[in-house]
Amino acid sequence: MKKHSHDFVETYKGLVGFGLDRETNEQTLIYCLQKFSDDSLLKHLVKKLSDDELEELFNLITDKLATHLTEEEYHRLYLKDE
Repeated sequence: MKKHSHDFVETYKGLVGFGLDRETNEQTLIYCLQKFSDDSLLKHLVKKLSDDELEELFNLITDKLATHLTEEEYHRLYLKDE
């Protein structure tokens, strides 16, 4: 059974744009992040990123996770620990 899903990007029919309202901003971010995390795109993109850019993206992601998730949420939602 797969632990990860990217269903939102496959079914979302709403506006993709930023700045209209909070709900649209949230949905746009989910849409963009799921598109960004596509396996074929990332395999291609990471080869083009500098070492500093790789570190910058990694630090941004881990900082947001550490700031906004409890340890339990981190293990359950991000690591998918059972």
